[in-house]
Amino acid sequence: MERHYGWVIVAVGALMSCVGMGSMFSLAVFLDPIAAGTGWSRAGLSGSMTVAFLAMGLGAFGWGAVSDRYGPRLVGLAGGLLLGAGLVLASRAESLLAFQLAYGLFLGAAVGAFFAPMMAAASAWFDRQRALAVSLVSAGLGMAPLTVAPFAQWLLSGHDWREAMLVIGLVAWAVLLPAALLLRRAPSMVAGSPAAAAGRDLTARQALGTRQFAVLAATFFACCLAHSGPIFHVVSYAMVCGLSAMTAVSVYSLQGLAGLGGRLLLGVLADRHGAKPVLIGGLLLQALAIGAFLPARSLGEFYGVAAVFGLAYGGVMPLYAVLARDYFGPRIMGTVFGAATMISCLGMAAGPAVGGWIFDRFGSYAGMHLASLAVGLGAVAIAFTFPPLPRLRAPGLRPA
Repeated sequence: MERHYGWVIVAVGALMSCVGMGSMFSLAVFLDPIAAGTGWSRAGLSGSMTVAFLAMGLGAFGWGAVSDRYGPRLVGLAGGLLLGAGLVLASRAESLLAFQLAYGLFLGAAVGAFFAPMMAAASAWFDRQRALAVSLVSAGLGMAPLTVAPFAQWLLSGHDWREAMLVIGLVAWAVLLPAALLLRRAPSMVAGSPAAAAGRDLTARQALGTRQFAVLAATFFACCLAHSGPIFHVVSYAMVCGLSAMTAVSVYSLQGLAGLGGRLLLGVLADRHGAKPVLIGGLLLQALAIGAFLPARSLGEFYGVAAVFGLAYGGVMPLYAVLARDYFGPRIMGTVFGAATMISCLGMAAGPAVGGWIFDRFGSYAGMHLASLAVGLGAVAIAFTFPPLPRLRAPGLRPA
């Protein structure tokens, strides 16, 4: 089933994930310049990420279903158009509400087209090295802080935030739209092929009602709720602790680099030892790293914690797609993994907004890190309840 072209799909998926998620999370770099230039509150600006993650979740579910039916190319083109449009419109916004809607709705819907559908598309091309292939698509997320964030900071050093955001939007169009044309459905998923016909006794509706899906979605939700606040606010937190703006961005970038390594490492380990035990170990490491941010003050301490945190949260993210593929097969994976992503995005949406509110209310990020630590340990506990991994068939479904 593996084809050489599968690696092209992996590369395009990684590129789209990098530009899409990098553009959305570049708001962490824009946060202080926008607040200083407009007077909008951190909580209000962080609310843009809440809107974005809600839109990303709904988009992942909807685009996943579209990808299952029509293939990934249409979804990739739509995502590229939406991403550039959102950045251009947000750069022209004159009110906080207009900014939240442009940045949140458009970028969230765009990233929803990249995250779950591209992982699902890549997984369909591979029988062997599936975890590695999905992890490499997800590695684009790890590259985002190393590319888009420093690019945004460089633009901000010579331009105001509006010009910088406009440039990123135009670059996104120039990169993503041609790349989307390279996407295609795996040969095994073409109508009439044996693999496409396999597993027709398992419908998406049945899959969404199983215990397997419930545990997958609950673990994904708790994991994202735990790490989203610390990821988004790490630049501001490092600056509060005395680091310069560019140095603080380097901490954020190091997290991304470590996340890239974590995706590769945990992907290889999952292929060898199974996704469930590797996921549990990664979630535990993530929770401990979140707690380690509390005493961090020096640059060396920030770098050390950021490296471990990035490796952990980056490494676990693609494993949910691997588990979805193992449980439910490729035919409905876009819909099923999109639904799990939609639920996880509720956690991603809450983290940045709650972190911004805690800082505005108490002048400190300590409460955010303590709450995230507790939720992260909860994710570990939920992950222990994962049912056995062999692929389900309709007669053996276990309802939630």
